[in-house]
Amino acid sequence: MFYTGKVGAVFVLVLCLTQCTYSGKVLLWPGEYSHWLNMKSIVKALAEKGHELTVLISSASPTINTSHSSTCKFEIIPVPFTEKDMTDVGDEFLRYWMYESSNDSFIQASLRIKRTVDKMTELNKAFCRKVFHTKGLLEKLRKAQYDVLVTDPMFLCGKPTTFCEVMGKADIWLIRTYWDFEYPRPFLPNFKFVGGLHCEPAKPLSEDMEDFVQSSGDDGIVVFSLGSMIKNLTKERANTFASALGQIPQKVIWRYSGEKPETLAPNTRVYDWIPQNDLIGHPKTKAFITHGGTNGIYEAIYHGIPMVGIPLFADQPDNMSRIKAKGAAVVLHFNNMQSKDLVDGLNTVMNDPSYKENAVKLSRIHHDQPMKPLDRAVFWIEFVMRNKGAKHLRVQAHNLSWYQYHSLDVFAVLLVTVMLVTFISFKTCCFCLRKCCLRSRTKSKKE
Repeated sequence: MFYTGKVGAVFVLVLCLTQCTYSGKVLLWPGEYSHWLNMKSIVKALAEKGHELTVLISSASPTINTSHSSTCKFEIIPVPFTEKDMTDVGDEFLRYWMYESSNDSFIQASLRIKRTVDKMTELNKAFCRKVFHTKGLLEKLRKAQYDVLVTDPMFLCGKPTTFCEVMGKADIWLIRTYWDFEYPRPFLPNFKFVGGLHCEPAKPLSEDMEDFVQSSGDDGIVVFSLGSMIKNLTKERANTFASALGQIPQKVIWRYSGEKPETLAPNTRVYDWIPQNDLIGHPKTKAFITHGGTNGIYEAIYHGIPMVGIPLFADQPDNMSRIKAKGAAVVLHFNNMQSKDLVDGLNTVMNDPSYKENAVKLSRIHHDQPMKPLDRAVFWIEFVMRNKGAKHLRVQAHNLSWYQYHSLDVFAVLLVTVMLVTFISFKTCCFCLRKCCLRSRTKSKKE
């Protein structure tokens, strides 16, 4: 299921379930795609602290490879759909949003997106039904006596309560941004910012990739990725990108698993997968072409690399507008962009020193924290475990009824009070007038 967010913050929700101990049992219910990258970092860190971890996933997960982890146990829920079903719905969503939505009216686009989101919701509901109706599963989870549930609201089972009620039960929210990205505004005390928790110093590249990077000489390299969900592009868009990349002196490493573009130049290498953080952190990297996902942006901030943003959907346009406003990126439109636009954008961020300076400034802010983002995330998860929750940090608004939340009860009391005062005043005036009139008539009769 896809997500949207005002600030591109994909939240990690923490719920305290049972009596907690410092080193205890943790149940994790992760999201997919880039969301799993953050959760995987948390899983690794919690495992290193000695916690016993269980990850709850569906049998159709397109992202999570259960054979590559020895730090946790996976509870795989068999679902009545396949990985292909999930990826097909996702591809349909992306295809429309990237190529067709701009040609439709707002109402047409909203209805079309709603239909696709409804398909995603049905898959999620099927997963939820399996979780809560599989014989013995809930009893097995209860008997395990987990101390805390760490989950991502990318997928939520909201019944029988509402989505807002489920969200309101969270003791701590781990927000995937920080003040290098955010603008100042008030937040509740149970909102903890952990943006860039997955970032780390660059590791050495493979010998083949390092040789290609070193062959760039003083010109350096450009790293290009449109995220883990974009596997293919139309022939026209792919050739536009390839043509532009061939016009710059830098070597280019492009994550792309679609058909090889006809205009692909010798300075560009295409890979199905790249060690993105290690490449962005390489000393020869000059710029990063990104779709504006939160993870990629934070890797660029972490290493102080200017960006060319080509946002595609959801929170990505907002994410890139923030980095552009901070002077560390140029933003292009995916459908309207021509080869010249991409060449000009790359030359701007690489040749205008202000972009590099601003990127380095954001990097300094990011690193100048009392503790690392991942350590902060682990601390607050363990805080919930040690203290059996964090109810003292939650606002009481979550416990109010809808009419109390909107102060309708107060409004009703005030309205009744005003009406009562008005009624009494009116009746008092009427009584006084009648008395005055009666007195006048009596006086007239006497005369």
